[in-house]
Order: sequence, then structure tokens, then C-alpha cells
Amino acid sequence: MSQVIDEPLERLRTAARRTRELALGRAGTGLRHQDADDDVGTIGTDGALGFDPFPLLEALHHHGVHIVVIGQVAGIMHGSTELTGDLDLLWDGVPAHAPALAAAFISVGARLSDEAGDPVPTRPESFLHPKVQFTSPGAGGDCCTPALPWGGLRVRDFLDRAITATGPDGLVVRYACLDDLIRMRRAIGRPKDLRRAAELGSLAPGGHR
Repeated sequence: MSQVIDEPLERLRTAARRTRELALGRAGTGLRHQDADDDVGTIGTDGALGFDPFPLLEALHHHGVHIVVIGQVAGIMHGSTELTGDLDLLWDGVPAHAPALAAAFISVGARLSDEAGDPVPTRPESFLHPKVQFTSPGAGGDCCTPALPWGGLRVRDFLDRAITATGPDGLVVRYACLDDLIRMRRAIGRPKDLRRAAELGSLAPGGHR
């Protein structure tokens, strides 16, 4: 696991601010992150309105949760220029770690739902599902475990290879390494994923993966 100081978090702060500015004054449509267009992505949903992943990221850090940022937020931290309106997370799914995870989500007033969109309580056992959806005042998205089908990928290993970014205020955020993020994008295979995988590949040493 490698560690990077501040720059990825500054990229994310800048991108989140740009997302909020872009969505400023835009009327809500009722579209949630799970309703996102497969090509445009969540920048076109209500998740972009007031998008700010930092309150939840800070809560996860303060509660000592070992969790890894995936999806386009991780892409932005690597240098992707595409904006997003959601925050996707991966944790190890170990039951003993679930209480701290639930406490972090409760502290920011997050609400949970299952894959069908039905509400579930913000309690430790809810996070033991392969995927739970969440909404919070700053960001919504998916909180996943390695039990979720990932097209044959061994995503549990992704947790160990995650990069750690540390901000000047002591905030620590772990995010998927570039190669693993590209693998995830290609495995999902939607138009936006393939487009973003190609962009991420161009950011790699040598310019392609």
C-alpha cells in the first residue's frame, strides 16, 4: 500500500466544487445515483446538487473505518477530468467492522436502502449485504463488499493495494490503485466505464494500459 500526500484530495475538492457550481440553480429531477444514464453518469442526477463527499469521508476517518473509495471519485483522485455526483465505497465485509461503519454513516445522517430501493435501517447488519445504497446530505452512492459479483475480479485484494492520501488536516482517505480501478471499469463495461477506463489508462506511466 502506497501513500500520497494531499494532491489527490485537492483534486477531489476542486472537482466537487466544480460539480456544485455546474449544478447550481438546476432544478431537481428526482433522479438518484442508481438512476444514472449509462453514458452520462451521475453528473446528470440530483446527486450532483450540492455534491460534497468530504463530510462522509471525514466521518469514516474519525470512526476508524477501513474503507476504500472506488468509482469515479477514485478516478478523479487519480487525475480523471470527468465530474461525478456520487461516492462509491468498498469495505472488507467483516462483521466485526460493521458497527464502526454504521456509526460513521449515522453521524452524518445517512439513510440506507437495498438494491431494490427499499429503505433498510442504518444498523451494522445492513452493511453486511453485498451492496447497500446510501444517501447523505453531501453524497449518495453504493457501499459494497467483496461478496458483490465483480466479473471474476478478486476485489478483496484491491483493499490491500489501495493508495492512502493524507490531507494537511490529518484526513486519511484510501482509494483504489489505478490498475485495479481500470480493471473494475472494464469488468462493468458500460459506455461510461469503458470511456473512463481509457482515460485512466492514458494517465498511467507510458500513457496506456
